[in-house]
Amino acid sequence: MTAPQHGAPTSADRRRWTRYLVDERAEARVYRQLAERKSGAERAILLALAEAEGRHERHWLELLGGEPARLPRPGLGTRLLGWMARRFGSIFVLALAQNAEARSPYDAERFASPAMRADEKIHAEVVRGLAAQGRRRLSGSFRAAVFGANDGLVSNLALVMGIGATGVAPQFVLFSGIAGLLAGALSMGAGEFVSVRSQRELLAATEPNDYADDVLPDLDLDANELALVYRARGLSDEEATLQAHRVVAAAQGSGERAPLRDAATASDDVVGSAFGAAVSSFLLFSSGAIVPVLPWLFGLSGVAAVVLALALVGVALLCTGAMVGLLSGGPPLRRALRQLAIGFGAAAVTYLLGLAFGVSLG
Repeated sequence: MTAPQHGAPTSADRRRWTRYLVDERAEARVYRQLAERKSGAERAILLALAEAEGRHERHWLELLGGEPARLPRPGLGTRLLGWMARRFGSIFVLALAQNAEARSPYDAERFASPAMRADEKIHAEVVRGLAAQGRRRLSGSFRAAVFGANDGLVSNLALVMGIGATGVAPQFVLFSGIAGLLAGALSMGAGEFVSVRSQRELLAATEPNDYADDVLPDLDLDANELALVYRARGLSDEEATLQAHRVVAAAQGSGERAPLRDAATASDDVVGSAFGAAVSSFLLFSSGAIVPVLPWLFGLSGVAAVVLALALVGVALLCTGAMVGLLSGGPPLRRALRQLAIGFGAAAVTYLLGLAFGVSLG
């Protein structure tokens, strides 16, 4: 793979090629490290991506005329990918790799071949497909975690800001924050328990049961309502009749119960444990709600407590927002700032209300 000739390269060109060389090597290493933890199709795809990065590496080596005497360190983003590939799950690494592949420097690089530019764009789609599988597996629990922690952060920050703005004693602000933490966490836990239990009960009422199994041997193969059961479950007339004949014939031939529940699905496998969901929601909300209370918990008061609470919650909101952006494939900084604006906006509203009530009470 050789780039079109564009005249004699400058020293700046050679430095840029060297940077591309080390980044391509580091990216290939990341894909190979991820492949070591995978099997089957995912492993093969990751190794193929590593091989493609190897082709790009050879392109820059050819332009450089061989291995340079001195090589710079890979870029910060590439080093971060390598560090995460060694320590964390592939979903985080693939999400970062997707963003990196989508920002290929080769679009503006005159020494990169058209095939290399095309490779990088296709790589972004390949990595997007691999990351999508992990995102789908993570989506339910991740949504609950982000929602619970973020709800605790925002609601309790808004509460302590509003109460603190009225001018009450620091002990009252602390008590209000703890009360808000417990009230919110208990409400989240109870709501999740009721929600999951209700969903399980709804699914249990929907699933087939063994109520009619013992009468199956007595049904008439030519005139029976068993076909209606399968039609009610969504089969066509022909499919329902064939299934009914198979079930009745099996029951009459063996004298045992027929598998009338073959379409059943256990509700526990679908929605999980109601108690586990309640405990998770309680802990996730509490982990966020405790953050704005920490300054008062450690004895601070007044402006110092307010500033520290805002700083702590701000960092937490930026982290959760950046993680949402990272895992969703969006810009982490934009998602982080959006999360921060929403949280501080809610706190500002209650703070202004607290000031208004404080003036009126005074």
